[in-house]
Amino acid sequence: MERKPPKTKGTKGDEGREARLKAALKANLARRKAQARARKPAGERG
Repeated sequence: MERKPPKTKGTKGDEGREARLKAALKANLARRKAQARARKPAGERG
């Protein structure tokens, strides 16, 4: 079987991908925090 050389990834697309991943992670974290706050009773801290 013939081995193919690995494809080189361009940096142009990586920057956009990084930005999208960062934004998605931030939104996910904010959503999870909001859900956790909603589950806690109003008077409880921690």
